Amino acid sequence: MAAPRLILSCFLLPILAALAAKESVLNMCMNGKHQKTEPGPEDQLHQQCSPWKERACCTFNTSQAAHQDVSYLYNFNWDHCGTMSAKCKAHFIQDTCLYECSPNLGPWVVQADQSWRLERILNVPLCKEDCEQWWEDCKDDYTCKDNWHKGWDWSTKVNQCPVGTKCQTWSAVFPQAKDMCEKIWTNSYKYTTWARGSGRCIQMWFDASKGNPNVAVAEYYANGGQAWGVPPAWRSLSVTFAALLFALQ
Repeated sequence: MAAPRLILSCFLLPILAALAAKESVLNMCMNGKHQKTEPGPEDQLHQQCSPWKERACCTFNTSQAAHQDVSYLYNFNWDHCGTMSAKCKAHFIQDTCLYECSPNLGPWVVQADQSWRLERILNVPLCKEDCEQWWEDCKDDYTCKDNWHKGWDWSTKVNQCPVGTKCQTWSAVFPQAKDMCEKIWTNSYKYTTWARGSGRCIQMWFDASKGNPNVAVAEYYANGGQAWGVPPAWRSLSVTFAALLFALQ
């Protein structure tokens, strides 16, 4: 029985190891401040976070807080340079929902050296339409900073524009959509020319009744920027081989 076990081990174990690594990336929640330890169904996700209810990294309470102007999530004030327009704010709510709720960001999760989170996302390829519509709907709003991750005055425990800065129009701070999407959260997003439905970019906005398009995108990048390398049939076959290997022990 040693020979069959050796043959199966040589060919099967590397496949199983590769599958396990990829599957873990595709079934994870980042180690952040409010995310769950693993994705699961949340039937009551609030409004703009509802597309992720079938498999979410956020709870109902987190999804509800994502819609508040200044919430317990991060005490972040969107209205730091006057009242943010509703159409602009809708994109930031959707951005928060994606960050808190999506289980499809694994390929871009990296370690974070911050007190409030141990992991973050970096260079998530955002679909062109999502980035450009975000900028278009915010271009007449005002802000005082191009990087919203750091550098705020937190003396009141809510972010305020730091001394020496002034409120300017959005288009003055972010001349192009690319500037906004890449700078505003310290390269959390990467501007791309990929379109929605291409399977090559993450959609912030999508119709959940048609499925979550970001699942296929995450699989593509988890496989090193190629079509998913191990078809579902092979995955099932690997499980069968694993059972056979166990039986031969």
